[in-house]
Amino acid sequence: MTSKTLVYAFLFSLVQLLHFSAARKAVNAAYWFPDSGMPASDIDSTLFTHLLCAFSDLDNITNQLTISSANALPFSRFTETVQLKNPSVKTLLAIGGGGGASNSTQFAKMTSTSASRKSFIDSSLNLARSNNFHGLDLDYEYPLTSDDRVNLGKLLDEWHVAAQAEAKASGKPRVLLTAAVSVRPVVFNGFVYPVQSISKNLDWIHVMAYDFYGSWAPTMTNAPAALYDPSGRVSASSGIAAWIQAGVRPKKLVLVLPFYGHSWQLVNPNNHGLMAPANGVPGGVGDGTKGYNQILDFIANNNATKIYNSTIVADYCYAGTTWIGYDDKQSILAKVLYAKKNGLRGYSAWHVAADANGALSRQAKQAWGA
Repeated sequence: MTSKTLVYAFLFSLVQLLHFSAARKAVNAAYWFPDSGMPASDIDSTLFTHLLCAFSDLDNITNQLTISSANALPFSRFTETVQLKNPSVKTLLAIGGGGGASNSTQFAKMTSTSASRKSFIDSSLNLARSNNFHGLDLDYEYPLTSDDRVNLGKLLDEWHVAAQAEAKASGKPRVLLTAAVSVRPVVFNGFVYPVQSISKNLDWIHVMAYDFYGSWAPTMTNAPAALYDPSGRVSASSGIAAWIQAGVRPKKLVLVLPFYGHSWQLVNPNNHGLMAPANGVPGGVGDGTKGYNQILDFIANNNATKIYNSTIVADYCYAGTTWIGYDDKQSILAKVLYAKKNGLRGYSAWHVAADANGALSRQAKQAWGA
């Protein structure tokens, strides 16, 4: 090996070591998307270590990752834009999302063969580099069969190997690889995520600890994202515990906070507690989802009563027949302190535009501290 080759190998190893060290740092993150009503330039990126730009699409024919023409400009400028206020913030390109191209059938098809997986992997790394993103975040909702589980594990194995090879060839830090996952490692029909592959290949996972209740459960109010649930049904803490028990280290777990809530129409306005009888969403219109900024407007405009339940760590408010379950600053504080106390990698939020002038983002950042 020549001296020049030795120097190159040393420098590459140093770059990767520094990247690995940076990748191990805490994650204080949030998702953003162009149609959220907030320009990327309005994000206070000083409140975050990482920002995720949503969503890129999976082409069902080619199995390649693409960015729609409508999002081409804001996505290509995203990193440059958010780094104006915070040059150290890292950005990730989110893949899929809860609807559209992220449906389980399309992702199951893509992961089913080595050729289709390679098409996705190569295109994803190229897309991240060409648009100046530091990482990729896979939002596959959800693998539904045992074959899906096996194939997802193969995808993550091959994705990590390819990312390592791409980094070595380019001399750049490896692209970060993360995923958004269900609150528990077991979903729907007993499917279990490929935990070993997740632990080995991903830098961290975003545990989506929200949407426990909503318009799909129309007959009773409930906390959509409680940290604790003494009844043992579902909660953020039980989900985190299940992931750890399944074999994922706490430092691979990022707790996702909802910057929005769900609303119900009370049957009796005088019965307005948790698990009160309800009749769908208020006015029977929409899905009952309200951003934190909209919830604060509702409270102010209707002189609504606010309640914080410290037992389960959840907030709700009500006025007339409208009842809204959500996270206010007290809940965000408690959840972030829980994440830090239990050795998690950090927190992220869906989504930054639903915040009210950064109130929840600041509360989370302050709670996490240095």
